[in-house]
Amino acid sequence: MSSPGLSFDERYRVIESRDTRFDGQFVTAVRSTGIYCRPSCPARTPKPSNVTFYATSAAAHEAGYRACKRCLPEAAPGSPEWNLRGDTAGRAMRLIADGVVEREGVPGLAARLGYSPRHLTRLLTTELGAGPLALSRAHRAHTARMLLVGTELPAADVAFSAGFASVRQFNETIREVFGMPPLELRARRRRAGRAGEAAPQPVGAIDLVLPHRGPLDAAGLFAWMGARAVPGVERAAPTAFARTLRLEGGPAWFEIRLDEMGRLRLRARITHLGDLSTLVTRARRLFDLDADPIAVDDALSRHAPLVPLVAGVPGIRVPGAADPHEMLVRAMVGQQITVSAARRALTVLADALGERVDGFEGAHLLFPTMASIAERGHEVLRGPAARTTALIGVATALADGSLRLGAGDDGTEQRAALLAMPGIGPWTADYVRMRVTGDPDVVLPGDVAVRAGAAAAGIPSDSASLTEWATRTAPWRSYLTAHLWRAVHPRAAPAPRSRAARGALRELGRPQRTPALAGGVKTHTPKENLT
Repeated sequence: MSSPGLSFDERYRVIESRDTRFDGQFVTAVRSTGIYCRPSCPARTPKPSNVTFYATSAAAHEAGYRACKRCLPEAAPGSPEWNLRGDTAGRAMRLIADGVVEREGVPGLAARLGYSPRHLTRLLTTELGAGPLALSRAHRAHTARMLLVGTELPAADVAFSAGFASVRQFNETIREVFGMPPLELRARRRRAGRAGEAAPQPVGAIDLVLPHRGPLDAAGLFAWMGARAVPGVERAAPTAFARTLRLEGGPAWFEIRLDEMGRLRLRARITHLGDLSTLVTRARRLFDLDADPIAVDDALSRHAPLVPLVAGVPGIRVPGAADPHEMLVRAMVGQQITVSAARRALTVLADALGERVDGFEGAHLLFPTMASIAERGHEVLRGPAARTTALIGVATALADGSLRLGAGDDGTEQRAALLAMPGIGPWTADYVRMRVTGDPDVVLPGDVAVRAGAAAAGIPSDSASLTEWATRTAPWRSYLTAHLWRAVHPRAAPAPRSRAARGALRELGRPQRTPALAGGVKTHTPKENLT
């Protein structure tokens, strides 16, 4: 039940019912008050004649509205539309959330998207009601709000950490967006004690609730992360996951955990507070927290074989990637071996080539840089020589910039670029696209666990038939894939009732061959993704 295709009347019914599922998917601007709200705002519903709906808060800012002090729309989950949309606007929003404008400016954003700054501004203004500067300004305001309510950092430091050029600009923006000065915003949120805001933390430490919409399969996410956690780089528990991460301003550490109230919280320590918004964005992408699980579950439940899967695991998520380059290396290492074997190989790689850091809880290594893998990978990597050569070639290409990989990529172009690299085949390219760009519509018909899950669910399990059957679940095929993975998990899978299901499950214990990949590398069907 995503909002992009909703009419005015449908959106108005949403705000009449104060449906929290649509928070973050659009905002409601009210001409008579000059404010904009999230759809679930508890204030009296305005008359239709006074309402304008905007896709982003930045568009409402540009139209002269300020944020509601009561519902604080900037604190809502992000829109799932930006992952669903593979067009320039969707890619731009993913890059802006990752902090590209703060780091590289509008010219850098435009270059990544293949446009001139002027043309990109025109395009985004037409599509979203605001240009890249306004969208980035709204993003900075959101970052400043998080710092004001989540840290004891002085307001002047908040200003520069959030990317503002001056304290004056910061003060003016906060007043304009939130209708109050920064210190009043900090005091008001503490007095209100809203869920999602943390008690003040020491400088450099942040503790925030991560909002999400609808049900969340937290147990499945933590189990997934735990099965793949690389000791030293990551630490996993049944209700928590922590890792180190290399960001623009230096090393960072974050932990995502369930608190005593069942809320998902982010605890983080960062070298430079200007990296906060990037870290939060990546943590949210890692746990797929901007998804619309109600829309996904409703769509998948229309198909009889999937009804028990959705009922058994409501709110399933597709794990993302905290670091795109690392994700590609991990996928390639895991192509021919089991999850546990891949974990051991990655542990050896991290121990030998990872950068050691101090002061972070339960983790003391940064995953190796692509330059270090390119230079010394042959000393550490084990297995077929062709695979080692392919990994070093990919690391070299990522290090020198001849291969670019990020959340804002065009999915089709990214897939073609990956397939052009020796040693990367269709499974790896599609798996990386699913996890790096957050594409919700990827199916992996060559994956042995997906086929086994399909057979167990009574879905055609050979590659061609599964591909054809999966089209009926578009645009949510990534979530279909996640359910099929989960269907063969020992703790979640129903007992296979058919000969086909039993045979497909037996395949999990036998090596599987796929066609030769680019560069002549042959590989077993990937098991890196079995949970």
